[in-house]
Amino acid sequence: MITFLFPWSLILLPLPILLRWALPRADGKPRLALRVPFFNEVAALSEAERPRRKRSVLMAAGLIWALMVCAAAQPAWLEEPSQMAVTGRDMMLVIDISGSMRRMDFAVEETLIDRLGVVKQVAGKFIERRNGDRLGLILFGARPHLASPVSFDRKAVGRLMADAEIALAGEYTAVGDAIGLAIKRLRGVESQSKVIVLLTDGANNAGRLGPKQAALLAKAENIRIYTIGVGRDDTVAPNLYGKWSSEGPANFEREILQSVAERTGGVYFHALDTQALEAAYRRLDELEPALGDAAAKYFAKPLYPWLLGLALLGSVLLAVRWLRRGG
Repeated sequence: MITFLFPWSLILLPLPILLRWALPRADGKPRLALRVPFFNEVAALSEAERPRRKRSVLMAAGLIWALMVCAAAQPAWLEEPSQMAVTGRDMMLVIDISGSMRRMDFAVEETLIDRLGVVKQVAGKFIERRNGDRLGLILFGARPHLASPVSFDRKAVGRLMADAEIALAGEYTAVGDAIGLAIKRLRGVESQSKVIVLLTDGANNAGRLGPKQAALLAKAENIRIYTIGVGRDDTVAPNLYGKWSSEGPANFEREILQSVAERTGGVYFHALDTQALEAAYRRLDELEPALGDAAAKYFAKPLYPWLLGLALLGSVLLAVRWLRRGG
């Protein structure tokens, strides 16, 4: 099926006729005179051909004009619609890639692996399951970085997640700034539901915006924040960037993430191992169901380049003919 993206452009089709009718005609009076003794014979030979030539030129020019106007209307060929599930939810994944994410206190199939490596595997599967959501990705360390705005292209978001590198955005952890950037990217988006899923393994020790202040901003924008704290303190090397599973004064990081989630209507998860992290993302699937009502999705092929090509070819042929006849 053919459709036009800008059908109102077609009102320009009769414009040359209107201009010909509205503008005053030339008076046809000669301005210079040149005496030619055989003028009558030359005029008699060209008189019969002139109307026919004029009509053909006008028809060609009219066809070129019609092609250009139709191209301006942006014709497109619509293929058969395909059904796509849509939830009306925008979800921004905020992933910590600070220096502490290189700690190897997680295991996959009894093989130790760094924290970010586990997150890539588990969060990657979560991204694949989010059919119908628009997903975005923010990676942060000492500074937050927008890897992808919210989009239906889950494969692209998954590839960007898989390509993340530890300490690419700095060694330290700016949790508040990362939440602030996610709020900024979701603020101008129209959707039925806005969600931030924050994953970090350390305390907020960089940036200008505090996590609790960011939570208040999120609440004002009606954005829910789910927080996931990962990592444990019983590893071989000391954790220079904060402890998660310890009791006493060092557990303030956990309390902050709990407060951020509770203030915005979200839930806090603490994952000490791979199984707990997988369970956290499965619980997110339950709290924020993925599939919604199916909607028709159309794929369109633009046709205007063909029309512009024909108009250009016609213009070249008309110009060549005019040059051959000497104007």
